[in-house]
Amino acid sequence: MIRALTTSVVLLAAGFVAIELAPRAVGQTGPGWVTVTDGKTMGDFTTTGDANWRVEDGAIVADKGKGGHLVSKNSYKNFQIYAEFWADEEANSGIFIRCKDPAAIGAKTCYEVNIFDKRPDPSYGTGSIVYFAEVNPMPKAAGKWNTYEITADGRHLVIVLNGQKTADIRSGMFEEGHFTLQYGAGTIKFRKVAVKPM
Repeated sequence: MIRALTTSVVLLAAGFVAIELAPRAVGQTGPGWVTVTDGKTMGDFTTTGDANWRVEDGAIVADKGKGGHLVSKNSYKNFQIYAEFWADEEANSGIFIRCKDPAAIGAKTCYEVNIFDKRPDPSYGTGSIVYFAEVNPMPKAAGKWNTYEITADGRHLVIVLNGQKTADIRSGMFEEGHFTLQYGAGTIKFRKVAVKPM
């Protein structure tokens, strides 16, 4: 009995050490990372469209309007983005990257990292890069907090949703530009967004 208890205590202590020494999720903290929004303010964005973006319960939220984007004030070439988001089942949203012209944002003028569980063509739904990298099977994001880790390093683009790689491509179509948080339909919330230029 004492031996079993001692073994349990040792294993528990080892587990705590392993958790403490495990690498933190990309984008949480660290050198080079810049928090664009932490859910307490609208962050370092300009607004396009008529979406009703606002700060609510520790997140940036939109749930009405015909659509729009929060556009980063800075332009980026090679970078990583970390984003925490929550979407309802009706949400049509995404993170657009390398948008050269903030007045002309779309899946054919930027890379669109999609958040759209009900997209009629699910191959370009949540986890995909629309028109560039299909996802199969499409993961579901609705009703829970999720993380996106987006890396754009030259022609190499990698998308990781909740720790699982969903897209890994090489494309030189768009080389540099702003990134945006999109509202298209439903309810979308962004709790934390950070960027790390490379």
